[in-house]
Formats: sequence, structure tokens, C-alpha cells
Amino acid sequence: MGNFRKLGRPASHRVSMLRTMVSQLVKHERIETTVAKAKEVRRKADQMVQLGKEGTLDAARRASAFVRGDDVVHKLFTELAYRYKNRAGGYTRLLRTRIRVGDAAEMAYIEFVDRENELREAKPATPQPPQRAPMDPWAKSRASQQWAGPKISKGSGSDGL
Repeated sequence: MGNFRKLGRPASHRVSMLRTMVSQLVKHERIETTVAKAKEVRRKADQMVQLGKEGTLDAARRASAFVRGDDVVHKLFTELAYRYKNRAGGYTRLLRTRIRVGDAAEMAYIEFVDRENELREAKPATPQPPQRAPMDPWAKSRASQQWAGPKISKGSGSDGL
């Protein structure tokens, strides 16, 4: 079973719609759609950018089998691959915008990050905390004994009773 949204459409219509939406996203770098469709488009668009970053002939053939238009494939393998060469993932951003008047569907913008005229700037990378060496379990017990008070033994006491 696939882990994807069916979006109330037959399989052929759904695939055709996703192909068109991913192509338009790559071409215009920002589109507005419903939140459910945007989440599915994000998955496919990130896969296409990964193919563009690979840069092989096989990746170009797989990308051109999905997206529509030679200009879109060219943009994937030149501009977007260069833009995201140092990024490990997360090439798109989903920004919820409004509720559509006709059917009260949640609408959202989906756009590529790190581009001109962004709706919201990308967050800076959070610095990772410094890695500490794992502590030896015996050293830990000695350290806890260091802060504990002195042990008082009951058998060697000199209470004259």
C-alpha cells in the first residue's frame, strides 16, 4: 500500500495533476493550492530536486519522465541543482494562507527556499550542541562518591553501651 493522499481522484488523474503541479512549481518557484495537494507536491518536488543534484543521465531521464517540458528539466539540472548543492533536504516550504470562499478549503503557498522574493526567509541552521565523550560507568560512580558524605560504619563505633 502506498503512503500517499488520494485527493479524491482516480490514479491517472492524480498522477497527471501532480506532474503538472510539480512542473509549474519548478517553472514559477511558487504556486498556491490546497494544503493536501501542496503536501503531496512537496514530496515529488523534493524528489525532482534530488534527481537534479545527482546530475546523471539516468536521473535526467527519470526526471523528464515525470515533469512536463524540457525547460523545466533544464532548470532542475542547472539552476536548482546549483542552488541546493550544499543542502541536504527540505527544498520547499509550505505557507498556509487563507480559507477558500467557495468550499472552505485550506489554501497554502508552496515555494522553493533560498530564492529571491521569498514570502518568508529561511531560518538559520541551529547550531548543534558540542558532543561530549561518553562517561565511563565506573568513573561516574567514583564521581558520585566524591560528593557523598563520609560513610559511618555502625560496627566499629566506640559508644560504650
